[in-house]
Amino acid sequence: MKKETICVQSGYKGGNGEARVLPIYQSTTYSYDSSEELAKLFDLTKEGHMYSRISNPTVECVEKKVAELESGVGAMMTSSGQSASLISVINITSSGENFICFSNLYGGTTNLFAVTLKKLGIEARFITYDMSDEEIEELIDEKTRLFFGETIANPSLEILDIERYAALAHRHGIPLIVDNTFATPFLCRPFEHGADIVVHSTSKYMDGHAEVVGGMIVDSGTFDWSGYPCLNEPDESYHGVIYTRNFGKAAYITKARTQLMRDLGSTPSPFSAFLLNNGLETLHLRMERHSSNALAVAKHLKEHEKVLWVSYPGLEDDSQHALAMKYLDNGMSSGVVSFGTVNGKEGATRFMDSLKLARICVHVADLRTCVLHPASTTHRQLSDEQLEKAGVKPEFIRFSTGIENIEDIIADIDQALERV
Repeated sequence: MKKETICVQSGYKGGNGEARVLPIYQSTTYSYDSSEELAKLFDLTKEGHMYSRISNPTVECVEKKVAELESGVGAMMTSSGQSASLISVINITSSGENFICFSNLYGGTTNLFAVTLKKLGIEARFITYDMSDEEIEELIDEKTRLFFGETIANPSLEILDIERYAALAHRHGIPLIVDNTFATPFLCRPFEHGADIVVHSTSKYMDGHAEVVGGMIVDSGTFDWSGYPCLNEPDESYHGVIYTRNFGKAAYITKARTQLMRDLGSTPSPFSAFLLNNGLETLHLRMERHSSNALAVAKHLKEHEKVLWVSYPGLEDDSQHALAMKYLDNGMSSGVVSFGTVNGKEGATRFMDSLKLARICVHVADLRTCVLHPASTTHRQLSDEQLEKAGVKPEFIRFSTGIENIEDIIADIDQALERV
């Protein structure tokens, strides 16, 4: 099926006389006719659900839909995008090891990697897009376990050259993990360009309505895990199972579920999965409207005398436009526009406080237009040096363009800029 049809039809199909809409299996546990059958579930030799902390029928249907959208072999939904990022990394790293990531990541991810994982003995080694392959390779050693980047960086909107960094990672026998939140699988499928694992904050465009927090990890099934003992040697915490031998291409995602979801309990609720599925059914329609509205906003801001600069990959003269045309469907660049006003932080604050249609929210990427000042909110924990590397200037405004009428959005921008 084409991706538009997958959004609507994949994951769940009711049988004769069954519910047309994905049912909510609001149950912590499941009953079986024999102890032997349940034992097989715990031995991982039979498919099924033993406890909703690990898996649930409603959640499973949504996982299958997202896996199909990304062309992966399997997916695991988590309670938040942050937990998806965490599990994606610690699934293949341990104390004393390190990984490579980019300095322009979402502020919460940067803090998770630079502070929290450091306390666990896992080192994040930060790089920038202007570094050469040789400079990056100087940071790679026998303890380096992965690369991590964002398809469209939040909020700088730099686009990851997936093929370049996948090739670089693979030369050293390590996988590339890509956070595909802003692009969604409708605009970009990182696996088609060499990525190995994809993560999402489903709280953003996938949900699309700012209703439910969630995350997703998707496994491409293409990476050779022979150099990772955690996947090809017996797991003593699970009857000595060897994931690569027992589960083949789905080794990574199976370990993430049976070991880390089991132990960490980053479990999504069935109702959260139900709401996410509702959002996914219209993802293709919304992403087209988000992208067209954002492009119109970016073009309008470029001509305004009180706007210092505009960053949006869909603009033909934007530094990221060539990569947008390479990796994003028809260059559609999602709904977020970054720009700076005159008068620095004061000008940005005056602009945001003067908006009437758009609201100030600690959120991004839903159908209602919203706005944020990253330096004082989502990236507040970062140092001045980290802010600079992330491309977050004092006047920086993250404008998340919704799907309202574009004339109303632009009118709201203009009246607010008059007060700057």
